[in-house]
Amino acid sequence: MLRVRRFTRFRIRPAVYRDTRPTRITAWTVGGEPVPFAEAVTKPYLPFALGERWGRPWDTTWFDVSGEVPADWAAGGQAELVVDLGFTGDQPGFQAEGLVYRPDGEIVKAIEPYNSWVPLPDHGPFRLLIEAAANPIVQVPYEYEPTAMGDKATAGDEPLYRLTDLSVAWRDQEVWELLQDVTTLDGLVDVLPEQGARRAEIVHALERMVDVMDPDDVAGTAARGREVLAPVLAGRAPDSSLIVSAVGHAHIDCAWLWPTRETVRKVARTFANVLDLSERHPEFVFAASSAQQYAWLKDSQPRLFERVRHAVADGVIRPVGGMWVESDTNMPGGEALARQFVLGKRFFAEEFGVDSEEVWLPDSFGYTAALPQIARAAGARYFLTQKPSWNETNPMPHSSFHWEGIDGSRVFTHFPPAETYNSDLGAADLARTERTFRQKGKARHVLGLYGWGDGGGGPTREMLAAAERKHDLDGSPRVRLADPGSFFRAAEAELSAPPVWVGEMYLELHRATLISQARSKRGNRHSEALLREAELWAATAAVRRGAPYPYDELRRIWETVLLLQFHDILPGTSIAWVHQDAERDYGRVADELTALITTALDALRADADDALVAANAGPYPRHGVPAMGLGPATPAATATPRPAGDRIVLDDGMLHVEIDRSGTLVSVVDLDADRELLPQGVAGGVLQLFRDTPREWDAWDINDEDKRSGRDLVEPVSIDIVDDAVVVRHERGKTVINVSIRLSEGKIDYTFDIDWHESQKLLKLAFPLDIRTDRSTSEIQFGHLHRPIHQNTSWDAARFETVAHRWIHVGEPGYGVAIANDVVYGHDIRGGQAPSGRPMTTARLSLLRAPRYPDPFADQGRHAFSVSLRPGGIPEAIADGYALHLPLRTVPGAAAEPLLMVTDRAVVVESVKLAEDRSGDLVVRLYEAHGKRSRATVRTRFGWHEAVATDLLERAVDGEAVRGTTPGSGVDLELRPFELLTLRFRDPVA
Repeated sequence: MLRVRRFTRFRIRPAVYRDTRPTRITAWTVGGEPVPFAEAVTKPYLPFALGERWGRPWDTTWFDVSGEVPADWAAGGQAELVVDLGFTGDQPGFQAEGLVYRPDGEIVKAIEPYNSWVPLPDHGPFRLLIEAAANPIVQVPYEYEPTAMGDKATAGDEPLYRLTDLSVAWRDQEVWELLQDVTTLDGLVDVLPEQGARRAEIVHALERMVDVMDPDDVAGTAARGREVLAPVLAGRAPDSSLIVSAVGHAHIDCAWLWPTRETVRKVARTFANVLDLSERHPEFVFAASSAQQYAWLKDSQPRLFERVRHAVADGVIRPVGGMWVESDTNMPGGEALARQFVLGKRFFAEEFGVDSEEVWLPDSFGYTAALPQIARAAGARYFLTQKPSWNETNPMPHSSFHWEGIDGSRVFTHFPPAETYNSDLGAADLARTERTFRQKGKARHVLGLYGWGDGGGGPTREMLAAAERKHDLDGSPRVRLADPGSFFRAAEAELSAPPVWVGEMYLELHRATLISQARSKRGNRHSEALLREAELWAATAAVRRGAPYPYDELRRIWETVLLLQFHDILPGTSIAWVHQDAERDYGRVADELTALITTALDALRADADDALVAANAGPYPRHGVPAMGLGPATPAATATPRPAGDRIVLDDGMLHVEIDRSGTLVSVVDLDADRELLPQGVAGGVLQLFRDTPREWDAWDINDEDKRSGRDLVEPVSIDIVDDAVVVRHERGKTVINVSIRLSEGKIDYTFDIDWHESQKLLKLAFPLDIRTDRSTSEIQFGHLHRPIHQNTSWDAARFETVAHRWIHVGEPGYGVAIANDVVYGHDIRGGQAPSGRPMTTARLSLLRAPRYPDPFADQGRHAFSVSLRPGGIPEAIADGYALHLPLRTVPGAAAEPLLMVTDRAVVVESVKLAEDRSGDLVVRLYEAHGKRSRATVRTRFGWHEAVATDLLERAVDGEAVRGTTPGSGVDLELRPFELLTLRFRDPVA
């Protein structure tokens, strides 16, 4: 095969283009942020020569290219502009890219590595403009070294690229087809059994191809070479072959190693490529998710968007996923994850008249057990991902299966067995597909996602050529160009009893995404809380006072927050520029939502005097203030710290707490239960610092072995009593950690103010507890999840950092401890033994990291955390979580009755808002939070004519949970464990 491959590389490939002609080139450099075509064409362009350097990092250069296609070029080929902006040969989307325009502003297609050509007229003059983006290469090669390129302020001014080629060339169609034939067969040589007859047949045919061709006249003898290869290309696949439904795809990260402003342009480039391909290949189908990306296209390139709209109508482009973005699913709250579908599906319906049935998340970092229920409530039936193929330890046991969530809802799920969403339909990907498909023998239908992704670009003509040749080819699975819906229906139909996976799909990799970029995570949690408040109070003001409801403002803010939940933004794995933008956006969101809350509460205040009341947006009464209402609050009683020898004591009649000179808890006695919470001889509330040097993927990963390097921070520089708090101060180089510890109503409250200046360190807060249990409980969206805390199996051992939202709980039968927080997501809960030999459970919260790639200054600076601990059960944990999430808001005004109340604490109101269709109907979302069957009545304090159960898109559905309604009074409910329910009250009046 060496002879064949050398002939292909040095003879066939160079012969694809012949008879090239030069072009005339002028250029204009923007020198800043991108500008639209209409502005760029008005600028002064200067002569530019091949070989000149261009492109400061993140800058844009516009090339004006003109030339002429000779009239005497023969038939049997295609005139093309060949462009090389200085490509390195690495993956498209991670380096320079271009978008090609005609002089009238019409987009032709994009320019990228492996797709670096533009169609030209058959003959005559032409002129084109190329918007060339000088995006720096941030992650090639994969060395994970700190880079200055992720921040425009530090990236420098040196040009990154050299213009290598801009020429008119004639592509010989026969030679190009020969190259595709050879590529297809050569790929099979590498994957077929070495001693097999089929491989030998292919090798022999390729050798004969070289024999019959003239190396000095490839164009003249290409047809002979194809004739020799035709018989082996005609060999049919056996009837048992897998059927690969090949779907064009380009997973485009909304931000990652580029900012969102560059993603806007990546989307335009990718769709331009797709539309160009569709004109040449009528059978081509392209699936694209993320309503946000379509919205960007509509705003930035309206003419291109209209072409996309027509392609959707024609079935060429298939909007999939139904979400605003391909979000992270571990950290967004339940309502936010629901809104991903509400906004995404509404956009697809309004713009295209389509409703996708698939949840499309090929690259998120693990999948919450709440997702099946949310998906079904949004009208989805299917789920797609390939990310679990990245598991470090345990391969997932199924490829096509039912995934069951915490409430029992199921979605039919498929993992494309090529284990990539960037397939080229090459032999290696298809062989892996056959090798790893878990349902072989029971099923034949699999999905193949082909096209350049991450940085965009999409499918190429070479990939379609591969699909054509592998439609029915001996040695390969059968490849069929298809759409996602057809695949899922076929795959579901052929498995009469699919296997079932129950619970979360934990990714055994990228666990540090729960910790990195803590300011972005605080912004997310805070934004979710403010959105709940803004909608609740605005809806209350609309029903009670007839105040206008801020539909447009809330939708715009939701769009921002949902974008920032994208799976490389909220997880903290993007360049510095992305997280700087996120922190700025979260600040703006907070200001705008605070203004909306103030306006709504002012409307509720009416003519009340200036007395202060508390607004309680939470689902439970607090300090005398009703849930979701306003009223005077009773101050919380806090214990007064007092010195006692070398310790400081806090006692409120429910807990007796002692803190020693190390700044840690040395005794926590539950006075009601007469029980010590801490194991004998073990301190609690201990800050622990660990080395954090992952093997790879710095911002993404933590490794379990680094826990061997931990040290306790038990030598504070000071411990003081300040009012009702014990304030402990730690200093380590430039890092300063201030911890304020209070005791209030049977609950220990920690407030952290940290000025963080570590590098590659991980900070945890540890609570060893005198509790014997084999599992912990963690809050997730619309419920909670039990996880083993032992390491009996490889699955248990691999789950060493887990997600929880506002609380975790560990307990024995009849007794437990609840730990709540205001922003922490990463947790580490394990069983063990105390020095006394007695069993104990240690719960640790992961507070901060300091990775150096891709943002070398990640998490440097100020951070704040609040954590609480109390004896109690899961109901207490839920209440404490909401209390930290939704603190009372003090405002001038009078007491105001809530719109509704629920008679059972197990049934939690998650959102109160007005309907998306702007009818004025009131929408209330609830869920069963205790994990049991619960009956409750929603008692309303406003008039209404009808109450109906709806899906997430507020369309009426059969609601078994609704047992009865009394107009204007209440709705009786019976909810299954963790059941999610949306109620719509029609025509609400005060």
